[in-house]
Amino acid sequence: MSKKYLITGAAGFIASQVCQEILDQGNQVIGLDNLNNYYDIRLKKWRLAQIDKHPNARNFTFIELDIEDQEKLDDLFKKEKQFDAVLNLAARAGVRYSMENPHIYLSTNTKATLNLLECMRNQECKKLVLASTSSLYAGQKIPFTEALAVNEPLSPYAASKKAAELMAYSYHKLYGIDVSVVRYFTVYGPAGRPDMSPYRFIKWITEGETIQLFGDGSQSRDFTYVNDIATGTVAAMQDVGYEIINLGGGRSPISLTTIISKLEVLIGRKAKIDYKPLHVADLMETWADITKAKNLLGWEPKTCLDIGLENTVHWYMDNRCWLNKLAV
Repeated sequence: MSKKYLITGAAGFIASQVCQEILDQGNQVIGLDNLNNYYDIRLKKWRLAQIDKHPNARNFTFIELDIEDQEKLDDLFKKEKQFDAVLNLAARAGVRYSMENPHIYLSTNTKATLNLLECMRNQECKKLVLASTSSLYAGQKIPFTEALAVNEPLSPYAASKKAAELMAYSYHKLYGIDVSVVRYFTVYGPAGRPDMSPYRFIKWITEGETIQLFGDGSQSRDFTYVNDIATGTVAAMQDVGYEIINLGGGRSPISLTTIISKLEVLIGRKAKIDYKPLHVADLMETWADITKAKNLLGWEPKTCLDIGLENTVHWYMDNRCWLNKLAV
């Protein structure tokens, strides 16, 4: 029998891909998004258009709804009666922006998660997949394991995601909600967020603009392709009790300088770089230990960095006529 899933942030980079993965399985998806203007809404609408082209698009329903609105969320859960699982992928993302607008991050990432948990409790929905972040591992030794204490967040963004994890744990203990917390590591790929470095680097190099690089470029990340992240997120819908699970590339971290060099080759153009001071909230290095994801979910990433970057560059070139107008 087909199942029914609620996915928040459905017009987002990762969630839109997760919607398609679940539709591939013949299941029904109710997708929510408030379509806020944190970045250009044209990109969000493009992602939704791709879902509409899916062979099983008839099983997808999009609702423009803000999960911070408890009343409307309650009405939706009462109308739909029962979801087999809720995948909360909606979030205010971005470390630097969270320092400028901390209240928004607490409201969207923490309070809205509480709203969903309350709806799940009232309607007896017993499975939550909660998207979290590798930003929580600031100051820890690499590779990062889920058992590390993450009690010293460097930004309101990281703090708000930690609070959401803790709220979900409370509801697991109190009401038996099964929770998979998936901590994402530097996701990249086609239709990525314009505030993320891979998109920005591709745009700036292609358009002959100067790259704004914070730090000397030696800082490195565990880059993970969006399709792999989506597959891991779907795999996390199984019953686990309460588990925190890293979803990352699981390979040696790649420096930003290396990413720029690879993009120069793919694009066929030399980058111009303006070096700026490293931001106080930036991590120098991220690296996921994905042993738990392999053992618990049977998941590991399949897309190598070179293929992932090539796919991302091709997507930008195919859509350059409108992407070059998007602010970053």
